[in-house]
Amino acid sequence: MTAVAAPDRTRSKGVAPTEGLRRPRRYGRILLYVALVAGSIPTLLPFVWLVRSALMQDSQMFVSPPEWIPAPFEWSNFSGALTTQPFARYFLNTVVIAVISVLGTVLTCSVAAFSFSRLRWRGRNVVFALLLSGVMLPYAVTLIPTFVMWQELGALDTIAPLTVPSWFAGAGGGVFNIFLLRQFFLTIPFELDEAAYIDGASPWRVFWTIVMPLSKPAIIVVTIFTFIGTWNDFLGPLLYLQDEENYTLSLGLASFQSMYLTQWGYLMAASAAVIAPIVVLFFFLQRYFIEGVTLTGIKN
Repeated sequence: MTAVAAPDRTRSKGVAPTEGLRRPRRYGRILLYVALVAGSIPTLLPFVWLVRSALMQDSQMFVSPPEWIPAPFEWSNFSGALTTQPFARYFLNTVVIAVISVLGTVLTCSVAAFSFSRLRWRGRNVVFALLLSGVMLPYAVTLIPTFVMWQELGALDTIAPLTVPSWFAGAGGGVFNIFLLRQFFLTIPFELDEAAYIDGASPWRVFWTIVMPLSKPAIIVVTIFTFIGTWNDFLGPLLYLQDEENYTLSLGLASFQSMYLTQWGYLMAASAAVIAPIVVLFFFLQRYFIEGVTLTGIKN
């Protein structure tokens, strides 16, 4: 007697056998997207408030209930904010300080991280532990001695106090960058170094031709962190810069506030213009940023 195979009901209905497995995955992905969008709303809300306030009159910003759509759009806030203060000069000063700080931080922190991760010398781990202990030292503790030092050197009202420390492994803030780069350098196989040393390469050549090209994601992460920190720095320029010609963007924004009057429209418009380069920078480099943070600490 010949056995008769049962008919395939899924095929008779025109449904692929794997369709039933794809549906739960599709629903799970939709739920994930919904959760991500819901979680991003509290983060995006301040930016939305900033942009709508930049396009409003001062009398419209703080009404209750709040108005989310400007009526009318006050585009003049942007032109007024950028012409009331010499923001072109402030922008140039900030860019110069940021570029010098980024170059110094990336170079010195990467050299220090290479020494702690790829070279072997007596007391390396002890020195690295002492370096990490500097993170526990509050910035306020060194604020007055540092200010007195720059005052004795006659460097007040110059960009030297804001840029020179970056050429000494970041001077405090660079400890995190050294740690980040060291952890990333440890993920690079040591066989590459040994092969280069056999061919007669020096440690400096190994650093430039092997380690640095393979560490592009981590270098970009340090660049982003340093640039954002310098771009948004307010306390440093407030302490060391006195002449308005040397002001940075952060000090320029503060000039819209006084004890008796705050130009909210100009302040919001200028703040949106100052934040825009940071958003654009992160938008184009976010892939390297995520890759650098993800790979850091994964060895071999």
